[in-house]
Amino acid sequence: MVAFHLITLFPEMFSALSSGITGRALTQKLISLDFYNPRDFTKNKQKRVDDAPYGGGPGMVMQYQPLHDAISQAKAAATQNPLVIYLSPQGKPLTQEIIRTLSQQKSFVLIAGRYEGIDERVIQKTVEAEYSIGDYVLSGGELPAMVFIDAITRLLPGVLGDETSSAHDSFENGLLEYPQYTRPETIDGMRVPAVLQSGDHAAIQRYRLQQSLGRTWQKRPDLIKKRVLSEEEQLLLKMYIE
Repeated sequence: MVAFHLITLFPEMFSALSSGITGRALTQKLISLDFYNPRDFTKNKQKRVDDAPYGGGPGMVMQYQPLHDAISQAKAAATQNPLVIYLSPQGKPLTQEIIRTLSQQKSFVLIAGRYEGIDERVIQKTVEAEYSIGDYVLSGGELPAMVFIDAITRLLPGVLGDETSSAHDSFENGLLEYPQYTRPETIDGMRVPAVLQSGDHAAIQRYRLQQSLGRTWQKRPDLIKKRVLSEEEQLLLKMYIE
């Protein structure tokens, strides 16, 4: 089982994970979710967890003490040494390669910040890794935390109905996934490519590789530049472009 310990002001947001693949993983006890609300660790009657930033400026900053104490309790409750992660737009971009590596980890403490962010000293004292899901700003870290949990969960053994499904996903081999089709064979004047109905598995594999290369070249040329193409891949991409 992989344990996710969530530091969040809004644990109810994570109810979305009770559906789909993550919901099945929860039911099968392949993952667990535990919540630690910083408001429960405050030392004031108002349950206040934020204050104005030193030096002035707009917004409020989450305070050190409630966050630190919530994280400490989460770490103490973990049966295995957890990796403490802060979800932040300033973090390292979260990629499939990183997710694949982290999927070997058995315990996480995920910090979902709010407002203008969290006191920098929390990061200095407790955070071991900082990740971003994109170059944009959200209202809080709950949605990035859910993205992280979903991405990790689908790589765990026993979660997907077909264990090979994740191996064909976009980014798993550094390329975008090839196009998918299902019944009917023809609709609105558009037909499924004949090669996919040929029964020739080698031809299908070659077609799908070419489509993955072509799609990546069109939509994510940065990924193509990073990849060292084999002679076959160079030929397939050239044929796709021409």
